[in-house]
Amino acid sequence: MQWPQALADFKIYLSLERGLSKRTVEAYIGDLGKLRDFALAQTPPLPPDKLRIEDLQGFINVLARSRPAATSQARLVSAVRSFHRSLLLEKQITEDPTDLLESPRTGRHLPTFLSVEEIDAMAAAIDMSMPLAHRDRAMLEVLYGCGLRVSELCGLRISRLHFQDGYIRVVGKGDKERLVPIGPETMAHVERYRQGERVHLTVKPKAEDLLFLNSRGSGISRVWVFKVVKKLALKAGIDKVIGPHTFRHSFATHLVEGGADLRAVQEMLGHASITTTEIYTHLDREYLRSNIMRFHPAQSGDGHF
Repeated sequence: MQWPQALADFKIYLSLERGLSKRTVEAYIGDLGKLRDFALAQTPPLPPDKLRIEDLQGFINVLARSRPAATSQARLVSAVRSFHRSLLLEKQITEDPTDLLESPRTGRHLPTFLSVEEIDAMAAAIDMSMPLAHRDRAMLEVLYGCGLRVSELCGLRISRLHFQDGYIRVVGKGDKERLVPIGPETMAHVERYRQGERVHLTVKPKAEDLLFLNSRGSGISRVWVFKVVKKLALKAGIDKVIGPHTFRHSFATHLVEGGADLRAVQEMLGHASITTTEIYTHLDREYLRSNIMRFHPAQSGDGHF
């Protein structure tokens, strides 16, 4: 599916099926033109039916940095959601990624990250008596222990696990491959799932090399991972808006807090530019500032000075 036809069909959908005014239709099409430009600027360029939740969230967040009016931001999110609902109705896509789309927050945007205690609480929220519970635990371990994007997690292949050497080969954006270290605890959880629950699944032919599978023996989807993460956060009592990418932010933030070299973190995350990775130095400074303000005697108001 190509963008010109998709936008033409969407315009008809807005006018005839939704009955929106000409002015609103034009505004929506203008917003979708920005999405088209964003999608075509990616490597490789993305057609309208191949946009993932992380692509859409990235698009929304990029535009939010220019600080548009709140009404413009709300309309932009509404336009993106309406567009994907129309694609779903026309059977151009099989699932709607905008179900999990979040509106951008105003002000300075720093990624949300989890503490080690919060990550442990989410792992503890998994009911280990349930089928494929070890898969879910292994999935969280890989998200946090390796800092993968959700699409990289879903596409992770058994043939790319090099546990004897302590790393995995990850195919990221633009089909770029990188080596990511993997720790012994994460490897142990993966092996427990791979040699246990996964063995008993009836694996579909095209999914034989995929590590993480659903109960039907097919590869897991990005939307499914989002739902699992949100459910576990709720069970763990975590009052933050989080998704699978939060584990990636947590991975990077904890590395920087621990003194890891920024270039090494960039390499592990697969960032093309060091400036993208530098956001985690801002997070580290925010972390230090908040702890100083909270615990230092000079800031406590107890009259020490």
